[in-house]
Amino acid sequence: MLTLKLITEETQRVIRGLEKKHFKGAKEAIDQVLAVDKKRREAQQQLDKNLNDAKKLAAQIGALMKQGQKAEADAVKAEVAAMKETNKQLEQQMNEAQEEMTRLLCQIPNIPYDEVPEGAAAEDNHVVKSNLKECTESDTVGNWTVNPKLSAEGFTPLPHWELAKKYNLIDFDLGVKITGAGFPVYIGKGAQLQRALINFFLAEANKSGYTEIMPPTVVNAASGYGTGQLPDKEGQMYHCEVDDFYLIPTAEVPVTNIYRDVILDEKDLPIKNCAYTECFRREAGSYGKDVRGLNRLHEFSKIEIVRIDKPEHSKESHKEMLAHVEGLLQKLELPYRILLLCGGDQSFTSAICYDFEVYSEAQGRWLEVSSVSNFDTYQANRLKCRYRNSETKKTELCHTLNGSALALPRIVAALLENNQTAEGIRIPKALVPYTGFDIIK
Repeated sequence: MLTLKLITEETQRVIRGLEKKHFKGAKEAIDQVLAVDKKRREAQQQLDKNLNDAKKLAAQIGALMKQGQKAEADAVKAEVAAMKETNKQLEQQMNEAQEEMTRLLCQIPNIPYDEVPEGAAAEDNHVVKSNLKECTESDTVGNWTVNPKLSAEGFTPLPHWELAKKYNLIDFDLGVKITGAGFPVYIGKGAQLQRALINFFLAEANKSGYTEIMPPTVVNAASGYGTGQLPDKEGQMYHCEVDDFYLIPTAEVPVTNIYRDVILDEKDLPIKNCAYTECFRREAGSYGKDVRGLNRLHEFSKIEIVRIDKPEHSKESHKEMLAHVEGLLQKLELPYRILLLCGGDQSFTSAICYDFEVYSEAQGRWLEVSSVSNFDTYQANRLKCRYRNSETKKTELCHTLNGSALALPRIVAALLENNQTAEGIRIPKALVPYTGFDIIK
């Protein structure tokens, strides 16, 4: 969440940032926070004054008793007792104000960086790079055209769900039987392809200096709160109500929470972790073509990269993460583009976010496969994730960053569709050592 220091010292910048993110009632929300803070500070000031006065009065009581002025001493005692009752009320007011402050701050999103473009929705995102076309800063998703290449002239590509059935790679109906829609069953070379991609992504992350973590895929409410998934405003997390646990929507949640309530040494930053997990999302409200096949699932595999860094180095870390994800797509020989998200299309917690999309040949559309975000201090403030400055010896909030490297379902969809030939589905050269085969026939 935003820090109170930032809100009080840079109020107008915060309001402008929230408006850029199209957060309704930005000024009113900030005014509420400032009003509650004023109430809390006034109670604190009165409490501090009362405690100081009580200390002086306590000294008077002893002096009066020594002088034999018992009645006067009793009167002062009564005054101190009344003051203690007032102090209890002031402490309660402060606690209530702090609880209200936390509640309000949890409802306010992060503010975007200055370089984040204006815009209300996905069509206002900027295409900043692609391996298909030269991009300019004015390129937006809405007016961007695609000219993908196809294997052979006159070859009609099949969508991945038909390819999966043709080559017996994925059984969507069996998943419905076992669990429900959005829980596919991978079979034979389909399962081997999944495992190969997981191992490939983890191996590449290891080469880039990321330490592999194998975290739980079920977390408590404190972990969900720490990274901003809770409160779950859109109801997208699976909740185990009996134990009050949540199935993770991404490995970001357990891996980042490793550093909750931790003070790190500056020399250990940046911390670089990666993790493979299954991810679970209810995807409430998703309908139509966007949910066909592997396009949108309730359970899917994903490799996540997470960094904890110093504020002055986090932008460099973000660039390195973007280069890592782009390198993976290049090695997989997939048509891709990189989008800088506009303010209105950013997530609740991010300060800046780039999306990677791969082109779906048979569907004729782009599929998001990664989001790489810098959260600035927003998550760290909730997590109380800090580091000790080696010069000042003071503790400061870290910056947290994460990104998918990569999410498997749409990568598999793009691999199947873009690499289909009359003979079978070609496997990219970089992936062959992990699959053990170079074509699916």
